[in-house]
Amino acid sequence: MVLVTGASGFVGSKIIEVCKDAVACPSLKGASEDYVSRIVSESGADTIIHTAAISDIGVCERNPEESYYANVLLPVYLAKASKNIKLICFSSDQVYSGAEAEGPYTEDMAKPSNTYARHKLEMESRVLNILPDAVILRAEWMYDYYLKKSNYFMNVLNAKDTLNFSSQQYRGITYVREVAENMEKVMHIPGGVYNFGSETEKSMYEITKEFLALIGKSIDVTDAPARHNLWMNCHKARKYGVDFSSVEKGLERCGMDYGLIK
Repeated sequence: MVLVTGASGFVGSKIIEVCKDAVACPSLKGASEDYVSRIVSESGADTIIHTAAISDIGVCERNPEESYYANVLLPVYLAKASKNIKLICFSSDQVYSGAEAEGPYTEDMAKPSNTYARHKLEMESRVLNILPDAVILRAEWMYDYYLKKSNYFMNVLNAKDTLNFSSQQYRGITYVREVAENMEKVMHIPGGVYNFGSETEKSMYEITKEFLALIGKSIDVTDAPARHNLWMNCHKARKYGVDFSSVEKGLERCGMDYGLIK
């Protein structure tokens, strides 16, 4: 049985939908270490997928104590409670937000530049120190046809006048369905940190113009000033069969799944 935290959220809900034997974990918001231990013990789970987090960078900057609890302490409590249980924790490509190189980044190049990213990087280290067999997934900006959370796909669909993306910014963006579909493979890979998501050799500006053409939407794309790359090399996970469509093909698949592309 697979216990999923954050099961009502963007990622967790898709994992519940796609993965067999996945069940929702009760809310752990504000939970004590003892409560987390009891929930894990009583669940009978052989795998825990931890998606719950405070992922809004601005919220984490304004509320660092809340961020530290949600993004560091809660996964640490889960690691302590997960003896003989496979623990999978979602981290973020934001751990590369202060990297000096342009990318694509390998797992040893992390350098965070904001509170959220620093907390995620600390979480990775502490969880693996407790539970070396845990799997940490540095996830990209994920998208879907989803109304409850801002994401790239919906931003493009809902744009009215212009879109602003840089021809100098490179990053991966990932269809959340492919994230869920890959979880069964993730359950069987060795412990450690993995970049996790779709890859591309095109800028966000190029990707956006191509996607607009695919869905037949006529709207201007402004070449915005350069932004820091969040551009990952996902070869390490791919060696274990964890594979994604390219960014371009993932967007095409999502558009086809929702009837936007014939």
